[in-house]
Amino acid sequence: MQYPDSFAVSTPSDREIRVTRVFDAPRALVFDAFTKPEFVQRWLLGPPGWTMPICQINLKVGGAYRYVWLHEEDKREMGMRGVFREIASPELIVATEEFDEPWYPGEALDTTTFVEEANLTRITITVQYKSKEARDIAHRSGMEHGIAASYDRVEQLLSSMQAQ
Repeated sequence: MQYPDSFAVSTPSDREIRVTRVFDAPRALVFDAFTKPEFVQRWLLGPPGWTMPICQINLKVGGAYRYVWLHEEDKREMGMRGVFREIASPELIVATEEFDEPWYPGEALDTTTFVEEANLTRITITVQYKSKEARDIAHRSGMEHGIAASYDRVEQLLSSMQAQ
């Protein structure tokens, strides 16, 4: 898979994974793409073959979100939920993350920043895990491939949103 030059995955500490990507769109539009269910359902799908039949987002501090993905071929489901701890629209989202069937131990904390420069928006998501073990499990999973595919769909979505 080819990644854009602006896509990067790093491990800034022994409990964190950081993912960055630049999108060719204004920050407010990118923030909407990341926070409105009608948009999230179109891009947050990971590798091919998955859909998101459930996407609930109560975007307020203390509000919850819930995602359920469905693998079209074998009908396998994967669910995730969390609570928003901090929101500064369109600059910052801090939320917890926990899978229904955990594949790493504990809850994670996601901090997403949206920084605009010259009509380009840099997204940085830092996921802080409960332990180095949890971070290492997530890092070894190949999660960057699913994120990269999803972010390619975000770019396509943003292009269509700007064309309207």
